[in-house]
Amino acid sequence: MRVFFIGFGQAGGKIVDMFIEQDKRMQTQSFRGIAVNTARTDLMGLKNIELKDRLLIGQTVVKGHGVGTDNVTGARVTADEIDAIINAVDSRGTHDIDAFVIIAGLGGGTGSGGSPVLARHLKRIYREPVYAIGILPAPEEGRLYSYNAARSLSTLVNEADNTFIFDNSAWKNEGESVKDAYSRLNDEIVRRFGVLFRAGEVGKGGVGEMVVDSSEVINTLRGGGISTVGYAISEKISPRTKQSQGIFSSLVRKKERTEEVLTGEDKSAKIIALVRRAMLGRLTLPCDYSTAERGLVLLAGPSEEMDRKGVEKSKSWVEENIAGVEVRGGDYPVQSEYVAAVVVLATIGNAPRITDLLEIAKSTKEDVLKSKEKRSTMFDDGIEPLFE
Repeated sequence: MRVFFIGFGQAGGKIVDMFIEQDKRMQTQSFRGIAVNTARTDLMGLKNIELKDRLLIGQTVVKGHGVGTDNVTGARVTADEIDAIINAVDSRGTHDIDAFVIIAGLGGGTGSGGSPVLARHLKRIYREPVYAIGILPAPEEGRLYSYNAARSLSTLVNEADNTFIFDNSAWKNEGESVKDAYSRLNDEIVRRFGVLFRAGEVGKGGVGEMVVDSSEVINTLRGGGISTVGYAISEKISPRTKQSQGIFSSLVRKKERTEEVLTGEDKSAKIIALVRRAMLGRLTLPCDYSTAERGLVLLAGPSEEMDRKGVEKSKSWVEENIAGVEVRGGDYPVQSEYVAAVVVLATIGNAPRITDLLEIAKSTKEDVLKSKEKRSTMFDDGIEPLFE
């Protein structure tokens, strides 16, 4: 799957920068991307996105210093300069991509406000689906960030074809500040979605037992709404010892055939266990997985560790545990010492974290209105001002 990433704001730019770094390291050429921001210093801190692919917007409004946490200004600046952003996308090339993915932190100003605007215009201009990866702020980051995230998310889900959520509060370790955790959390995002968005790309590992191409991913996500991703990785695979050739080679081959049957069952069981761990473990957005409408099971690892029966049984198990009946699945070989399993739960119906976020946003809005009323009545004592 060939993906065009657009990193919006500080968080989005850093994550896209890491995706580009991963793509260069793996030499797959599956990803390309640009970074868009209102703060010049954030763009200058990127390492892997080329300078020509870093776009500074809103210079006449905020003079390169960012919009702070004002996502209304972020949305307005993006709307005013949408032509410049689309030109930057076009200049990078879009003829061979399968999807656009906008990445942004939803609690700030630039990415929070600009992402829904950009999603709307990309859908209007291009035929490819437009997805978003939105990062939710932890509650301790402040009520304003939660309020921004609620406003942004409620708009973004209506503009993007599907929205993946990564909840910072679910991934932050006990006693760890969010600032200290940023690098680790970004790495978790890139690891999971890197496996997902490379589905269907033929690399040095060859072709999989059950190929998952970009259309399988697109069909899984076609219902819109909010989606979450589970991930699990196997223990390090030890290299198999080579059998020596000699006078007993026929006996060795007979023994190998017997071991192959046992190994096949063993591989199948390992894959099923890995998929279960991915789905029942820590999701990018904790939720009631039984409310998901569609699912996707994806395995990546050495070709000799892939097993068709294991993938099929894993798909059946996921189908039994979600609300819908559409579960796709497959694998793709990669040169690695591990096997990774990714489970996508698409269009989920119940996520307590989202409910809590909306409640915080409502109470914050009420408090803001009350504070405005107090401010307006504080000096209402009948004293005439010096001038109107």
